[in-house]
Amino acid sequence: MPYIELKTTVSISPEKSQSLKAAFGKAIECFPGKSESWLMVNISGNQDMYFKGDNKTDCAMVSVDLLGKVSSSASEKMTSVLCGVLSEELSLAPDRIYVKYAGFSDWGWNGGNF
Repeated sequence: MPYIELKTTVSISPEKSQSLKAAFGKAIECFPGKSESWLMVNISGNQDMYFKGDNKTDCAMVSVDLLGKVSSSASEKMTSVLCGVLSEELSLAPDRIYVKYAGFSDWGWNGGNF
């Protein structure tokens, strides 16, 4: 039940969106027991974002939500992978990317909770 949301100032083509979705599907495996089979992804490009007081340089915010606790070692690995993907796919500098994690004990689906 993971969810990854990317918001960035960079314009993202449909082909690039598919490439990012596939990379996120592999990256979620940094968390034991998580896979693309339950992953939901939201990718939003062309966002009006400010980082360090300006909007002159592209940036991104990635949110990763999980059912259960977030392991520090897994999130450390995931941050490295995500920054690498965004650097390669969107030419974003890793120091212009924030990644946040949240773990939830209750997660609903199909009319009930897991």
